[in-house]
Order: sequence, then C-alpha cells, then structure tokens
Amino acid sequence: MHDEVLPLFPLPLVLFPRTPLPLHIFEERYKKMIGDAIAFQSEFGVVLAKENGIANMGCTAIVESVEKRYPDGRMDIMSRGRRRFEILELVEGEEYLRGKVRYFDDAMELEKPEELSRSVVASFRAVCRDTRQSLDFEPDWNDSQLSFQLAQIVADADFRQQLLALHTEQERLQRLAGYLPMHVQRFRVNEAIRERAPQNGHSKHLPLDE
Repeated sequence: MHDEVLPLFPLPLVLFPRTPLPLHIFEERYKKMIGDAIAFQSEFGVVLAKENGIANMGCTAIVESVEKRYPDGRMDIMSRGRRRFEILELVEGEEYLRGKVRYFDDAMELEKPEELSRSVVASFRAVCRDTRQSLDFEPDWNDSQLSFQLAQIVADADFRQQLLALHTEQERLQRLAGYLPMHVQRFRVNEAIRERAPQNGHSKHLPLDE
C-alpha cells in the first residue's frame, strides 16, 4: 500500500479494529481534527501516548455518531476502530499531530486456530465471571480477528499494544491464553488495593481527551 498522511490522536489507550471507542472532544485542535473527520467522513489515527512520546503503531478510527454537541464546540462522539498502521515519520504543518503511515494487516494463515480460539473464549468467559467484568458491547464471535474483541476486557495498555502489532490471529490468541488467567489475579489485587486506599485523597489527571 502507498504511504498516507494521517491525523494522529495520542490517547492513553490502545484501540483495536472493529471495536467501539466513545470520546469527549474538548481541546481546540481536536475539535478541528474530529470536525474534519466528520465533514469528510475520513479516518483519524489513535496512538498510545507515553511519557516519552507516542507508540509507533496505532489503529485508525471513524466517527460513527455524534452523541452530543455543546455550545462551546465540545462533542461527545462514538467512534470505531478500522485498520492498523505503522508511523513512518511525523509531519509538521497542522495544529494537530500528523504522520506519514503505512497500513498493515494479518499475514495469511494456512489453518484457522479454532481449538485455540475456543479455549481462549472459555478463558474470557471465566474472567468475566470471576471478576464480574463485562464489555459494553457483544463480541462478534464470527470475527476472523476475534482476539481483538476479547482483548477489550484487558486494561493493560502495554499488553494491548503488543497484541496490536502481531500479524497473526494465532499469535494473539496464544498471548491471550497466557495472559487472561493472570488477569484475574491482577484484577483482585488491584481491587484489594483500592479498598484499602485512603478515601480522602485527590488525584490529578492530565487534560487529555478521553
């Protein structure tokens, strides 16, 4: 595929293809970016924001609907992931970040990892049961990249970024098969920490659109 210049939206999260992403847009530069995406029905790239910069791979998104518009131009939108990309170089000239990107997809697999897929689905359901977590949407169980749907239960951005970069469904399912049982333990530890933490403190968050 030819290289393409894509608007980039750094966020503290990893978006997967065909998964939903609600966003509250309030910064002026992103009002313009999303306004253009709506007007031209074009994609923008969601990339993981890190302390020392941004990840070099991300996933494009399209705006499916504008849930609410505010008098000052802010928006609540529902977007959805589409296709993965690698950032080749950053491009200057706009008030928001842009990058020259190359799109990629999975390599051809000779056999579908059906048995592995069934095992990971069972593990996913066990995680939902044991942690009382659930997704905001019903997974597309027939998706050829079901791993992306199932990985929505995982909050670990670094792990999600690793999955995003893999080029076969089997590799992603194998990673999930090893990760999901540990997810239950991590979830319980985090819950215990939250219960014991002081309740009268205040946390300060960076003003990122999310």
